[in-house]
Amino acid sequence: MIWDKVTPKFIAGALAVILISLFLDGSNPVILIKPAPLILVVGGTICASFAGIMRKDSKTVRGVLRAAFKSPVRDPAEDISKMVHLAEVARRDGLLALEAAASDVDDPFFRKGIEMTVDGTDPDEIREILEGEIAALKARHRAGAKFFTDMGGFSPTLGILGTVIGLVHVLANLSTPKALGPAISSAFTATLWGVLLANIVWLPIANKLKRVSELEVYSKELILEGILAIQEGSSPRMIEAKLQSYIPPKERTNLREKKSA
Repeated sequence: MIWDKVTPKFIAGALAVILISLFLDGSNPVILIKPAPLILVVGGTICASFAGIMRKDSKTVRGVLRAAFKSPVRDPAEDISKMVHLAEVARRDGLLALEAAASDVDDPFFRKGIEMTVDGTDPDEIREILEGEIAALKARHRAGAKFFTDMGGFSPTLGILGTVIGLVHVLANLSTPKALGPAISSAFTATLWGVLLANIVWLPIANKLKRVSELEVYSKELILEGILAIQEGSSPRMIEAKLQSYIPPKERTNLREKKSA
């Protein structure tokens, strides 16, 4: 299992670049910290995004956010090695011998496939059940990515709304010229935060979640094909060759080198 933390690092990097550019321009970043625009943009974006999902989906948002900032990504080479080992056990001792090996498998999807194979479940039924789980996984991931995509869409709009509210306040106080500068500054700060959060935080998180989903589905499909190949009685070497077609050539080379070592 590989922990991918690239998203928080580069979000922090993007924010650091913005701060550096402000310093180089002679501006003080403190002027951007205005409570009213921040409450409107952040609070309004969160509320509007939650308004567009079901109640049951809202319970998964915290877990989805954790997946974006600290994503566990399975190593396909490790899964292939396990599958080849199981194929060797099945060929040497029979499919029933896989029951003991299933206890060492940490992935519930992987373990479920092995258990159904040991129980003698029809291959078409195994494919149907596991493909159903993959489809449900895709649906859950789509809901999570949609939430942050929606935030990326609402955030700039609410920033513009904040600017309009601020300009209305400015026009209502034209009789006090000294207050116009700070009021206009506060008004445009809302648009800045809306655009900044959308393009630096919300949309990158949504894109990361889509990529995490692709990789997890890809891993599940690899496991599914391997389990069906074991049940068919394919040789370990053929299973290895078949599953290696799921990974890039460079990773195949690394896998062969590890095996040789």
